[in-house]
Amino acid sequence: MIDWFGFVVVALVTLIGAGFVVTMYSLGVRLGAVSDDPDASSPGVAKFGSIVCYGFSILAVASGIVLIVPPFYKFAMHLFGVDV
Repeated sequence: MIDWFGFVVVALVTLIGAGFVVTMYSLGVRLGAVSDDPDASSPGVAKFGSIVCYGFSILAVASGIVLIVPPFYKFAMHLFGVDV
């Protein structure tokens, strides 16, 4: 028997997560391009925003890897004091 509710939850989380990673990465690229523009009004803020967006993207990908790979998941849960 297929757990359809679980299937829908996984599908929605996957779509939202993929959209988040793509959005953060593309926003980081865009802000990086703006920060390199000599006519930009505040290139420092754009560069900082670019780095933050890349950081969120990397954090989301790393979180997904930790949730998927069992040894990483067990280690992460051990760090938080949760017995798995």
